[in-house]
This record gives sequence, C-alpha cells and structure tokens, in this order.
Amino acid sequence: MQVLSQQATRWKTLRSRLKHWPMTGLSATRLGRQTAIGLRPIHLRPVAKPSPLFIRRWELPPAHSRPEWADGEQKMRVLVTGGTGFTGKALVKRLHDQGHDVIALDYKEGVKTDEMRQWGVKVIIGSVTDAGVVRDAVHKVDVVHHLAAAFRELDVPNSYYHEVNFGGTHNMLDAARDAGVRRFIYCSTCGVHGNVKHPPANEDAPIAAADYYQQTKYEAEPLVHEYGQQGLKTVIVRPAAIYGPGDPERFGMIFRRVAKGSFPIFGNGQAYYHPLYIDNFVDALMNVTQDGVGDGRTYLIADREYVTIEDLVQRVAHAMDLTARTPHFPFWPLWLAGHFFEKACKPLRITPPIFPRRVDWYRQNRAFDISRAQKEISYDPAVGLDEGLRATARWYREEGYL
Repeated sequence: MQVLSQQATRWKTLRSRLKHWPMTGLSATRLGRQTAIGLRPIHLRPVAKPSPLFIRRWELPPAHSRPEWADGEQKMRVLVTGGTGFTGKALVKRLHDQGHDVIALDYKEGVKTDEMRQWGVKVIIGSVTDAGVVRDAVHKVDVVHHLAAAFRELDVPNSYYHEVNFGGTHNMLDAARDAGVRRFIYCSTCGVHGNVKHPPANEDAPIAAADYYQQTKYEAEPLVHEYGQQGLKTVIVRPAAIYGPGDPERFGMIFRRVAKGSFPIFGNGQAYYHPLYIDNFVDALMNVTQDGVGDGRTYLIADREYVTIEDLVQRVAHAMDLTARTPHFPFWPLWLAGHFFEKACKPLRITPPIFPRRVDWYRQNRAFDISRAQKEISYDPAVGLDEGLRATARWYREEGYL
C-alpha cells in the first residue's frame, strides 16, 4: 500500500509539472509545431539537469510563436482555381503532400486530372464566370488561390478576357467573402508593367499593360484591394515567366531551336528576361497561404537572376550539353510580319505562325526587383537558373518533346 501511495504521489507531481509546460494547444503526446504547410516535430533540447522524477524538462518555443491558424486544426481546406493547369497542378500537389484538403476548380479536364482524383483531390469542372459553381466551390474553404485566367487565346473576342479575368475574379471575391474564407491569394502577372524602362522594376513601377490579358489582370487588382478593406485577407502576386517540368509551352520553342543548333535573334538580343522556376513560385504561394503573411500587399515573384535573351539561349544550350549559334537579324521586318499574320489569322480562328507579343519578346525588358517579397514574405528562391533549365531539359527529353 505504501508503494502504491508513493506512485500516486509521483503521478500527481508529474501531472502538475506537465500542466505548467508551455504547450498551449498541444498535448503531451503530440509534440509538434503547426505551420501553414503542415505539422513538423519541434527539435526539443533537454535541460542538462533531470527532475527528481527522472523526467527531463524541455525547452519549447513560446505559444505565441505559432501562426494564428495553428490554434485550430492542422489541416486546411484550400481551393485552387485553374487547378488542372501547369501552375495549378504544382500547387495542388504541394498542398496535398503537406496534408491539406484540396479542391481544384478548372473549366476543363487536365492531363493529370484523374491522377489528382486518385490523390483524394476534389476536382470541379466549371468556370469562374459561373457564380453558382463558384459558390459551391468555396463552401467551407479556408484559403483560395485564384490562378484561373484567360491567357492569350486567339480564337476568342477581347471581351472574353474581361469576362474571365475581371468578372471571374469578382465572382470569386464575392463568394469568398460571403463564405467566410480567411485568405484570398490573387495571381496577377508581372506583365502589367509592360516594357520595363528602368530595370529592375519594383511593385511601384509604372503600369504599362500591353495586351488584353495584361490589362484585364491588372483591372482586377484594385477589386482585390477593395475586398481586402471589407475584411477578407488578400494578397496579390505578380509572377514572372513561369517555367519548369510539366510545361511544354513557355520554353519549349527555345529548347527545340537550340536542339537544332541555331537560335535566330531579332535585334541585338540584349533585352532582359526574368524566368521563374515553378518550384520557386509554389514556395512563394505556400508562404502567403499562412495567416498574417503579406496581407493587403502586392509582390513581384521571380527568380534571383534575370538575363539577356542571348544569354538565356546560351544557358539553355549549356543545360542541354550543346552549343548553339545565335545569328542576328533586323527586328522591324519581323514585327511587321507579326502584325500582318495576327490580323489575317484571327478572323479565321487559326494560330498564326508568328504574332506581335511573341515578337516583342526580343525587345522588351522584363526584369524585376524581388526584395519586397524576400523581406516581407520570406521568399527565398532556392532553384537557380542553370539547375532549373537542366531539370526542364531532362523532363522535355523524358516526355518526348525533344
């Protein structure tokens, strides 16, 4: 009986000690730190001197060091519009891998939609212009990543860009506010700055959108800020030229031409171009998913390094273990041809062999200052240009694009 009494006394003392450990929101058997991207174990450090009960005391971070959202459940319910596209799939996968409940909304099935469903991702096929679809999609959602957009489609009227990029965003904001969504991240584009006159441009540089896609993406930005003033926590990101494994389009032409040994350059080839590797962009999106990170702010997101067009071609060749000639030609004949073909082909709803915005790639500066994102949302682009190009080249080869 005396032994049992001593054990009872010891357990009472142990419970008293546990009660005073700084473990607000956590149990003694669930030591971990909740973050916006999952639950990871805290690295506990034992104090050198053990307690009389041979139970080590641990130093834990103070409760207030945890993000606000961690006071609730670990798992978030996240809606990604444009979720079956290149960027959307990458974000959906990261969120899913971190244990979150993910919904992907897109207007059509993607290449890997069935695979996403096998992960347990809910895929909704519908348009952001359909208010009913949108309201169903945001039901009980914590965070919305609005990536969906009409992106430079030739066989649609210009009004379509406004309907999707502005009207669709308005629908999303309305539904998110009414449903009590905590955070709304809007994906705009660095293209709103147009041809950067004094590179690198920061977020306060002049707006000079050059086409309907860029114009309508920018038109939605003040709308996002307006809803932010109504209580919805909003963040705007302006990504640079996103590339990487999974997307055969943006850099595909460069890789294919380099593979043939020659890449013609129209003009002097000294215009700046700023790539953004897909994993780096997803890192930034995950950062602003967290409560209190970037609220009400706008961020340019790009890799650390911008390069000239000619240097980019040579870096692609190096990534492929090849050499490439870069013969130079006058710019203006190509520009005139681009405008002619676009006007001739658009009424026929066929893709022209060349069009103005692709021609402008040779002469317009796209170089950006990412210091605001680095300071305010802890953006740290981990994948450099050469590493990203090699990974992309490897994927192109594996998938048969080269």
